[in-house]
Amino acid sequence: MSRLQPRPVIGVTGPDHGGLAAWWFTALAVRRGGGKPVRIRPRKPASIDQLDGLILGGGADVSPALYGQDRHLQMREQANRGVFGWRRLLGDLLFPLLWVIRRVLTKKHGGIDADRDRLEKRLIIDALKQRLPMLGICRGMQLINVAMGGSLHQSLEGFYEEHPQIRSVLPRKEVLLKPGSRLERILGCSRCQVNALHNQAIDRLGPGLVGVAHEPNGILQGFEAGDRRWLVGVQWHPEYLPQYPTQCALFHALVRRAAQTVNA
Repeated sequence: MSRLQPRPVIGVTGPDHGGLAAWWFTALAVRRGGGKPVRIRPRKPASIDQLDGLILGGGADVSPALYGQDRHLQMREQANRGVFGWRRLLGDLLFPLLWVIRRVLTKKHGGIDADRDRLEKRLIIDALKQRLPMLGICRGMQLINVAMGGSLHQSLEGFYEEHPQIRSVLPRKEVLLKPGSRLERILGCSRCQVNALHNQAIDRLGPGLVGVAHEPNGILQGFEAGDRRWLVGVQWHPEYLPQYPTQCALFHALVRRAAQTVNA
């Protein structure tokens, strides 16, 4: 991208409290891709007209009221036990960043942030109308799906009976990419190692979305728009894997698409 051309403005959503680690890492990824990141929170909103692209970040669970369900609070500690305990300990010792990230990614009100839900849902709808390139990360992927008429599994308990659920900022989970999909072309791999920090997952895909990445057990890990618009959602956190060119490619691709509009 030429230095004489304006950098596309990429909105990055997050909570009012916490979320600094996600913002720092995502902003770094956007800057490395040639974009100008702008932090968006409920107390500091932005209009879609100010943006050339949008990233919906991770964090609190999406309110089940948005997809017609009641809240079901369940224990989610199975992922922290079992045969992978020694790996978790090793990760904590060698990668203190994991501890910092999990402390910063605080959730409030029992894991629900209604103000953020409202802000981001409005941004998603406006971005869809204007066909802005959009990337959903973890919660962001889930909320895009809900805003487009889909639903979620409120808990992943029961999906990992044979293999313990992995929760790690390190790339310890394998996902399978659909051949020929936009996401496969961006990442450049058909089987990719990713991280996992989520409690929920997509149940029913919204109209217009196509599942293009799955775990071997069938859980959806990535989708994209079924038409030509640039709309991608991933369940993992590529912003926390800046040392992997495959993951940085997601942000570079988003910025390149946003730049096409800016410099048209």
